[in-house]
Amino acid sequence: MTYKRRDFIKTGAGALVGLAGAPMIARGADAQQFHWRMTGAYPAGAPFYSTGPGSASDFAKRVEAASGGRMKIDFFPAGELVPALGGFDAVRSGTVQMNWGNSFFWSGRSFAAQYFTAVPFGMDVMMVNAWLYHGGGQALWDEVYADFGLKALPVGNTGMQMTGWFKEPLESIDSFSGLRMRIAGLSAKVYEQLGVNVKVLPGGEIFPALERGVIDAAEFVGPYLDRQLGLQNAASNYYTPGWHEPSNVSELLINASAWEQLPEDLKAVVQNCAAACNEISFAWCNANNSEALNDLTQNQGVTVHQLPDGVLPKLREVTMDTLSAEAAKDPVAAKVNTAYFDFMKTAKSWLDVSEKVVLNLDL
Repeated sequence: MTYKRRDFIKTGAGALVGLAGAPMIARGADAQQFHWRMTGAYPAGAPFYSTGPGSASDFAKRVEAASGGRMKIDFFPAGELVPALGGFDAVRSGTVQMNWGNSFFWSGRSFAAQYFTAVPFGMDVMMVNAWLYHGGGQALWDEVYADFGLKALPVGNTGMQMTGWFKEPLESIDSFSGLRMRIAGLSAKVYEQLGVNVKVLPGGEIFPALERGVIDAAEFVGPYLDRQLGLQNAASNYYTPGWHEPSNVSELLINASAWEQLPEDLKAVVQNCAAACNEISFAWCNANNSEALNDLTQNQGVTVHQLPDGVLPKLREVTMDTLSAEAAKDPVAAKVNTAYFDFMKTAKSWLDVSEKVVLNLDL
């Protein structure tokens, strides 16, 4: 059979080119439109969380662009529509479809939720992403939230954080007794066992509380974001390492009913934009923390300290005892705790002979 060139273009290679170039998202007058609202746990202007690469506002722009305008998300930072920590109830009730924050804020609803933000002496970014994307972590997250009518996705990560800011230097493990400290998540339970008076405050309230002496110490994230809050103007003793949060996952909380109403192509858009922000935000933190740390120590009178000898081993001991005790009270927490540390053990066996060897070299 003989084909003319114009017939081949119409039915052969030309058709394949046309198919390859076809948009992945349905468009046109008949394409269903979605206009959602998303609240946030952090104030307007907060880098990493509310503005900048990989933030909530960046995510909303990416979803609109990737969907060809079929899905638009209006973002409301903390306090504009609901209080900073009101996102869980707002999404659950259907007042909004999404919230941008951290799962450890919902520990009062489910102890297990905290494992999907940060675990003291737990997994770093590489390991936790491996767990969530390929090790069953996402399925467990869905299971924990199912009874609340919610779904969540990872949308960011700060990486390793700092122990925090202290008005007075720490001398030993006994220095924590009686300390009033802003801390959230599983580590708050650990600190409580050491006599710390724990305060759970949203980001925007940390500096005034520390400055006025309402609290004696506070942790937030790391050099860049801590400097943005001005914490160096309220305390000058900056401690490392972030034993309490070797990784910190930002959470996109979604109303499950609204999620199920999305067509598959828009679900894919949301998932892929969330995954992009997860990676981009982590890169942003790493790109900015070094400069900020140098500025804090060279220009702003901040002293960086290692935790005193004996503190980390004691913190780890209390951490493991606390997690075991809490898991014994709740079968869901027990299931997540076992899955988390089983995966960590497997993942660590590889990192111990690869990343760790190189990073520990004294070059």
